[in-house]
Amino acid sequence: MRIDKYLKVSRIIKRRTVAKEACDRQLVLLNGRAAKAGAEVAVGDDIRVMFGQSELHVRVLSLAESKRKEDADSMYELI
Repeated sequence: MRIDKYLKVSRIIKRRTVAKEACDRQLVLLNGRAAKAGAEVAVGDDIRVMFGQSELHVRVLSLAESKRKEDADSMYELI
């Protein structure tokens, strides 16, 4: 699954276009490297997203094409 879609489905970022822009601005790291929007995510990968002065660091637990809002946080664990 593409990282921009994963960020949207997991509700880490609310819109896929915003996730793509974050990747283009190198605010998203996949396993320690700047991620392009089309980078593939796999279970076990580490993702860091910079939000202004704060940073969100998560580990991918599952991949799903769609999730209900209530279940979206089960796709990752905070590190």
